[in-house]
Amino acid sequence: MRTVRVLRNSALLAGAALLALAGPATADNGDKDSESAPPSQAGTSFRTATALTPDADEAATADASTGDYLYWSFPADAGQRATVHTTVKLPEAAARHAASTWQLDVYDGLRRHQACRLGTPTRTAAQDAGSVSLSCTLRTVRSWSEQWANDPLPGTYYARLTVTGLKADDLGAPVRAEAKVTTTDAGGAQAVDGKLAEPLVPGAGSAGKTVADAEPEDGWASGWWSSRWIWTGLGGVLAALAGIGGYALTRGSGRPSRVPPAV
Repeated sequence: MRTVRVLRNSALLAGAALLALAGPATADNGDKDSESAPPSQAGTSFRTATALTPDADEAATADASTGDYLYWSFPADAGQRATVHTTVKLPEAAARHAASTWQLDVYDGLRRHQACRLGTPTRTAAQDAGSVSLSCTLRTVRSWSEQWANDPLPGTYYARLTVTGLKADDLGAPVRAEAKVTTTDAGGAQAVDGKLAEPLVPGAGSAGKTVADAEPEDGWASGWWSSRWIWTGLGGVLAALAGIGGYALTRGSGRPSRVPPAV
């Protein structure tokens, strides 16, 4: 009997150990799935802006009411040119009374409004339109700038989407918004000397993810590297080769010619 009891207790302990090991693994997988899923909500102010990951495969979504202000945040580093893409799926045409005008604004970490270099940040949707798409391509982010300038600098950026022209009867109608950010490398032609001590990354965001956490995957470059280093190094090598070649061609031209000895 004692042997049976010992075996039974051993089996119970082994089962408990297996459950203890399986529990954290399942929780970890759930956390990974939640982190990889795109955001399904948007903030209602700068302080509660939902963080986006640039160049993500899927767009973030948000269910809202017509007239709400929707905020997202994303990081942009030196040398990058970011583009914000948004699409609003409108209510059924029968439920709307007139056309609506939508606007996309982008602000930097100091909440300064940034001009769109390319894109359509404002667009009017007809009453029977099913959706409206907006975009804004920012100027290339600079690693450093004068204090009085409004140049884009490394740090957090905010995208705000709202309707600016709407009939009062259409306020509050349900809409579904999508937001995505893509980036391109502008190259060394846009690089400048100098860098910020720290990127412009203010307060915390929503959905359990702070704005400070929304940074480039490789960290903040802050302008320490650009393709200008390659061209500068290549230019130095070519200059050295040109000097060696010129010396090889001209050496000996200034020496006196040898005179054969007299017989």
